[in-house]
Amino acid sequence: MKNLFIYLTFIGLIGLLFSCEKDETKVVMLTNPIAPTIQTVPNLTLKRTSGNDTLVFVGTAVDPGFQASATYFLEACAKGNNFKDAVVILSSVVPTAFKITVSDLNGILLKKFPADQVSSVDLRIRSVLIVDAGTGALGTGTKPFEYSSEIKNANVTVYGLPRLDLIGSGIDQKIESALGDGKYAGFVKLDKTKAFTLKDPDSNVVYGTTGSKLAVNGTGITPTDNGWFKFGADTQGLTFTMDAYMIGLVGSATPNGWNSPDTKMDYHAQSGTWRITTDLTDGEIKFRLNDGWAWTLGGTPGSLTQGGDNIAVSAGNYTITLTIINGTTGTFKIDKN
Repeated sequence: MKNLFIYLTFIGLIGLLFSCEKDETKVVMLTNPIAPTIQTVPNLTLKRTSGNDTLVFVGTAVDPGFQASATYFLEACAKGNNFKDAVVILSSVVPTAFKITVSDLNGILLKKFPADQVSSVDLRIRSVLIVDAGTGALGTGTKPFEYSSEIKNANVTVYGLPRLDLIGSGIDQKIESALGDGKYAGFVKLDKTKAFTLKDPDSNVVYGTTGSKLAVNGTGITPTDNGWFKFGADTQGLTFTMDAYMIGLVGSATPNGWNSPDTKMDYHAQSGTWRITTDLTDGEIKFRLNDGWAWTLGGTPGSLTQGGDNIAVSAGNYTITLTIINGTTGTFKIDKN
């Protein structure tokens, strides 16, 4: 009986050993992971009459040798600029079909390229690959792997946009019509002590308000607060919207910590970015909208996501530039002065 017990115990240990080896899945990364590629680029001669059409950029995924999660960015820059001053067109977790309307793409590219003339543009797909988290090693959230496709060059023609100028707001600013259909939108900085009107520089028609409606030669529109707003106007339906859109820094490295009010950033229309130069202490920051937690961006400079990780910073004076992509993700640059 004793020998039988020893034999059965030995068999059980062998079974446990093989069971553990079978259950363990080892992830092995390729020495040279296969970068993503751009397979097809649509016709980029953009026309206002096709503003609602959808363009599709087709690519392939990064292959590190195992099933991996990655974020992909479709980027553009002037030919030969090596993406030093790239504009991010779209971000996605699936690179096989980047979809964007003609009007949205036109609005993005107008920030980098002149209207109504042909520009030579380089395009690429950049992948940000996070293998693990929390260890501080390469491939973690703070040190992600990045792989970029070969460059595709294309001729791009963007079209200029009809606009309405804000008269009386205190600074030169405008809202634009992406489709040329009488519907205008844009980010504007307003002062509640300064009522303003909207002037069409092509027709010289001036729009004001009568109560909650737009009206030709109406009274000035009075802002509800100071700061940045997403402003829309429909000159056909004679309606307008004015929604607060104030991007700020929040966190232990900012003057008010994790409490409101946040340290507000300013919008730069030409580049389509939010910027600030400010002093920070040792600690952490995030970006958020309108002093609330419904919309926040965190993560790494090359990959910001909704509710992403806090961003660690050391004490100093910084210039921070934030690019918001698709309204829900983004990238940022932080330069110590």
